[in-house]
Amino acid sequence: MSRLKHPVGPVFSERSTRLILGTFPSPASREAGFFYGHPQNRFWKVLAIVFGEDVPNTTDEKRDFIISHGLALWDVIAECEVTGSSDASITGVVPNDIRPILEFAPIERVYVNGRLAESLYNKYILPQTGRKAIYLPSTSPANAAWSLERLAKAWSVIR
Repeated sequence: MSRLKHPVGPVFSERSTRLILGTFPSPASREAGFFYGHPQNRFWKVLAIVFGEDVPNTTDEKRDFIISHGLALWDVIAECEVTGSSDASITGVVPNDIRPILEFAPIERVYVNGRLAESLYNKYILPQTGRKAIYLPSTSPANAAWSLERLAKAWSVIR
């Protein structure tokens, strides 16, 4: 188990109206230097289906995709101890402060990607902001019970 700091800053603009928060970057995402970098994670495929666009591939394409659709993207955790990519192993959580995003962008809704992100949001961030988050099913490959089509249908609320 190692203590890690989040390596990627938030993605948002003055036009971002919806904030999506994950938990913490996987080893593949940390290596890629951007969110949802593991090829098996369905996050980018789900967003592409929801918005009727091609799946973005490069970091620049992904950043542009988020901004062009009025989204903002970050994670609940700023720093933690974690073993590999196991969310279950996460301890020693230090949450990200999302207030600068909320103060800069006209965020109307906050969404969390998965149950752990929801739980940590409710524990650490909700008391700071008073803003409830809307749960969305995890796009992680570990959430095998949800097909890509079923995820896209659930995630269509962000459109």
